[in-house]
Amino acid sequence: MWTTIALAMTLGVMPGEAGELRLSNIRPTNGLLGSERADSRLLPGDIFFVTFDIDGLKVDESGTMFYSMAMEVRDSKNKIVYKSEPQDLDMPAPLGGHSLPGFAHVDLGRDMPPGDYTLKVTVTDRASRGVKYFEKKFEVLRPTFGLIQLKIAYDKDGQVPAPHIGVAGQSFWVNFNAVNFERGGDVKNPSIKLEMLVLDERGKPTLDSPIAGSITELPREFSYAPTQFWLPLNRAGKFTVKLKATDNIGKKTAELSFPITVYDSK
Repeated sequence: MWTTIALAMTLGVMPGEAGELRLSNIRPTNGLLGSERADSRLLPGDIFFVTFDIDGLKVDESGTMFYSMAMEVRDSKNKIVYKSEPQDLDMPAPLGGHSLPGFAHVDLGRDMPPGDYTLKVTVTDRASRGVKYFEKKFEVLRPTFGLIQLKIAYDKDGQVPAPHIGVAGQSFWVNFNAVNFERGGDVKNPSIKLEMLVLDERGKPTLDSPIAGSITELPREFSYAPTQFWLPLNRAGKFTVKLKATDNIGKKTAELSFPITVYDSK
C-alpha cells in the first residue's frame, strides 16, 4: 500500500526568539516550497506535503540547533498504518534567530485504500527537551482520471524545487502526472490533451490561447503520464496557472491550478 513515507527539514533559518518550542503556519502545499493546497483530498499515487515553521529552538555556542522529528499516519479507525522513530537532526543558524521551516510528506501508493487519514508530526528540541506535535487530516479519493504530483522546479528534470514566487527573468518548469487514463487502439496507447493557461491578477488570460501539448504514445507498463510545461517569468505580477488534461478515450477532464507571484528584479 505504501511506497515511501519520509520527512525532513529543509532550507535556511528564519528570524525568531528562543523560548517555548512552537509549531506554527501549518499548511498542506503543492510540493516542496509550493503554494498552499486548496484542500487535502488526494488521488492514490499523489504526495501529501505539509509545511510548517518551528519556532523557539535553542541555539548552542557553535550556532547550531539540535532537534528530532517523528511521524505517524493513522486511518479512520485510528489504526497506525505507518510510524517512524524520532530522527536526530541538526541545523546551523548562520542568519541568526531560533526558527526554521520544515516539511513532512507522505507518498501515497497507487493501491492506497480510499478513506480518511491523519498525519501526526512530533518535534523535540534536544537542547531544551521541549516537545510539540501537530496533526493534519487528509483524504485519499477513489481512483479516477486526474492530475497528481505537481512540482515546480528550476530544472527540466524536476530535481531542484522552486517556490511559487520568482523574479522576472527566471524560468520555471511545471511538472505533473496524469493518472487513471484509458488506452485504445491496437497498440493500447493513450490520447491525452494537455493545456496550460495563465491568468493575470484580474483573472484575464495572458495569451489568446492556452499553451497546449498531447500524449499519444506511452509504454504499456507506464501507469503515469509524465508532463511538463516551460514557464518563463517574463514580467512581474500576480498570476494563476491553470493546468487542464483531457482523456479523449475515457471522455474525462481534470484540472489543477496554483498561484505564482513574480517580482521585478529591481
